Amino acid sequence: MTPKKLSFISIYFLGINGVIGSGAFLLPQTIYKDMNLMSVFVTICAAITVSMVALCYADLSSRFTGSGAAWLYSYNAFGRFTGYELGLFTWFLGCCTYAAEIVALLTTLKSFWPVYNNNWVYFGTAIGLILLFSIINFFGRSLVKFVDNLSSAAKIATIVLFIIIGAFFMHKMNFSPVIPKAAMTGVGPYFKHFGAAFSVVFYMFTGFSFIPIAAKQMENPEKNIPKVLISVMISVTILYSLMLLVAIGILGDKMSLYSTPIAEALKKGVGEWGYILIIIGMLMSIFGVAFTCSFNTPSLISSLSNEHAMLPKWIGKKNKYDAPWVSIILTAIVTGVLITQSYLFLVSCIVLASFVQYVPSILAVIKFKHTNEFPNHGFKLPGGYTIPILALIISAYMVTNFTWKTILVGAVVAILAAVLYFFIKKDVKEEQRRQDYLSKMRQK
Repeated sequence: MTPKKLSFISIYFLGINGVIGSGAFLLPQTIYKDMNLMSVFVTICAAITVSMVALCYADLSSRFTGSGAAWLYSYNAFGRFTGYELGLFTWFLGCCTYAAEIVALLTTLKSFWPVYNNNWVYFGTAIGLILLFSIINFFGRSLVKFVDNLSSAAKIATIVLFIIIGAFFMHKMNFSPVIPKAAMTGVGPYFKHFGAAFSVVFYMFTGFSFIPIAAKQMENPEKNIPKVLISVMISVTILYSLMLLVAIGILGDKMSLYSTPIAEALKKGVGEWGYILIIIGMLMSIFGVAFTCSFNTPSLISSLSNEHAMLPKWIGKKNKYDAPWVSIILTAIVTGVLITQSYLFLVSCIVLASFVQYVPSILAVIKFKHTNEFPNHGFKLPGGYTIPILALIISAYMVTNFTWKTILVGAVVAILAAVLYFFIKKDVKEEQRRQDYLSKMRQK
C-alpha cells in the first residue's frame, strides 16, 4: 500500500511552522529599539526582499519533484560534489535549527519554572523532547500531519486572537515617536538603525527554505510547493506586521523594556490571563518549529542517500511506515550534542545556513534560465533575470552580519564534509551506477 502524500494544506502548515517560531514573540523588542513605529515598515521591506529569494525557490521547486531543496538544485546545476557539500552542510544546520528551538523552549520555561535552572531537569527534558519527536517520526506522515496541523492551528489562532483583542486596547499616543531620535541625526545613523532592524526581521523569515526538503512525500510537489511558498510568505508578512502594530499601540515606548513584549502587551490590555494565553501560544509555536525540523531534517539526509547515492545506502533505509529511521536516529544524535550550546551560537549558525543555501540556489535559477534545462511545471519566475539578480544582492548583504566565529564553524563543517566525501566515494560508486542505470531506463 502506497503511503498517503502530504496535501497542500499540510504543506502550508509545515511552512507556517517552519517560519513562525520563537522570533515572532521574542524579537519585536529588538526591532522596536532600532526603528520604533517604522519597524512595521522595515518588516514589510524585509518580507519583500526575502520573498524574492522565496520566488527563486518556487521557480526551482517547479522544476524538480525530488526531495532535498537547495542541495538538489545545486547538484543538478553545478555537479555532484557541490550538491553533496551543500546537502551535508544544510543537514547539519537543520540540526542547529532543531536544537535552537528546543533551547528556546526550555529557556522560556526556565523564565517562570525555576526547576529548569537545574541542569539535570533542563537536559533531561531536552533529550526527552528529541526522543518524543523521533518516535513520532518513526510512524510516518499520518501522525506527523496530525501533530503539525494541530500546533500550527493553535499558533495561528493565538496570533490572530492577540491581533483582534489587542486592537481594542491601542492608543494613538503610543505610535509616537515614529523613528528614534538617534536615527534622525543623519543619513548614516538612519541606515545603521534600519540595517540592524532589517537583519533581525530577515532572520524571522528564513525558515521558508525548508519547505521543499521533503518534496517526494508531498502531493504534486512541482505545483503545490510554489503555491505554498508564496502563500506562506504573504500570510507571515501580514501576521508579523499586525502583531508589531498592535503591540506598539498598546505598549508604546515601553515595548523595548520587555523580553516577551507580545505577552506583556496583552497582559496590559486584559490582565494576567492575556499573558498566560500568549505564553502558551509562544511555547506551542516554538514546539511546532522544533517538530517541523525533526521531520524535515532527516528527510534531507535520507534524500542524499536515496537520490543519486551521495551517502551509503543504509543511511536512507526506511521502515514499513516509509519513515527514514536511520536518518531520524542520526539527526537525533547530532541535535542531542548541539543542545549543549548556547541559543546565540545556534542562531548564528542558522543565519549562515540561510546564506549558504540561498546563493547556490539563486545561481541555479540563473543557469537554468540561460540553458533552458529542467523546464518549469506549474510556476515560472517572471521578469527574466531581474528577481534572481536582486535576490543575489540581498543575500550578499547577509555576509556583513557574520562574525569570524560563525565563518570558522562554516569552514570546519565544509572541510569535514569534503574529507568524508572522499572516504565514502568508493562505497557509493556501485550504488551510483545502479541509480544512473535505473534513471536511464526510466527515461526510455
